[in-house]
Amino acid sequence: MLNRIKRFLNWEGTPKPEINLNAKLYEELRPFQLPLVLIQLCFIFGSLGYIYLEDYTLIDAIFQTGYTFTTVGFGSLKEGEFSPEGKLFTVTLILVGFTILTFSIGVLVEVINKGTLLHTIKERSMLYKIARLKNHFVICYHNEYTIEVAKEFRKAHVPFVVIDNSDNFEAEAEKHRYPYYIKAEPYLDLSLRKAHISSAKGVLILSKEISQNIAQISTIRLFEKELGRKPYQIIAAAETTDATGKLKKLGADSIITPNRLMAQRISAMAFRPDMENLLEEFLYKRDTPLDMEEIKVPKHSWAIFKKLKETHLRDIAQVSVIGIKERDGKFTPMPKGDTQIMIDSTLLIIGTAEGIMTTKKLLHKSQKPDELKYV
Repeated sequence: MLNRIKRFLNWEGTPKPEINLNAKLYEELRPFQLPLVLIQLCFIFGSLGYIYLEDYTLIDAIFQTGYTFTTVGFGSLKEGEFSPEGKLFTVTLILVGFTILTFSIGVLVEVINKGTLLHTIKERSMLYKIARLKNHFVICYHNEYTIEVAKEFRKAHVPFVVIDNSDNFEAEAEKHRYPYYIKAEPYLDLSLRKAHISSAKGVLILSKEISQNIAQISTIRLFEKELGRKPYQIIAAAETTDATGKLKKLGADSIITPNRLMAQRISAMAFRPDMENLLEEFLYKRDTPLDMEEIKVPKHSWAIFKKLKETHLRDIAQVSVIGIKERDGKFTPMPKGDTQIMIDSTLLIIGTAEGIMTTKKLLHKSQKPDELKYV
């Protein structure tokens, strides 16, 4: 009954990571087991001794044992009236307590110097934070590309997790303000589960080594089949044209070649500087009023088989359709008003963010929208 009420009210419990590190944390805390047991036995021994020898109440015996055991001094109770047996017992308790405390402090220092306990606690906390993410991106490997991508993702408020296993990665992650990161080998299933890849939208593979990118794409696609979910959006980096072809065949959706991309931008600046400035102003900056986005027309949309001019998107949402991509991959630039919208067509829209959002809502309706009555 309670579960039904939660589902009805859309209540969700605190998300838990697939890999919670509890077993590892318990293993790290195991050295404290013996000192804690010894401390408890010493308190029991001391309390029973004072009850028997000095006729203390239980609470007075525990109090007397506490400050005797920790060697903080006397004076709170009737220590001056102790019997000879009580005094010998107190000396014994002080020596035993001092020995146990010294041993316990030594264990604590050893565990802290080892460094793995604090690292495990920090990683466990990070995994619980990552478990709350949905539709995030997993970025594999840390380098200069990752740093720049992370800056753009933060500006756009896009959640992401960075995975890398370099020696100084944690310091680099803090330096470059990665909100979520994991120090591990990106190609391992355990690493991907820690990154909560089951809820991720896509994966960015940014290694400069072609072998690492190949292994990573294969791992992601196999993981995708294991989960039985829709394909991830995989974007990979490649240093050469030959590597681009290999990564494409393996299943990468998009391949970015930094050298080629830089050459294209430089050529555009040299040949058409005005157009390049326009793109820089309206497409790459986040604080401009103009935006561009692809919108796939769903199969149930009222706009299917309608002519572009019959949708009146420009009149209703103040946007322009500057391209249409069909299901077979055919792209029509600057379509005319008589161009028909087919099943699984993707419209390339340019306009304000508000106008694009309105267009999405209109195209996702199954019935002809009321807004068309007024245009």
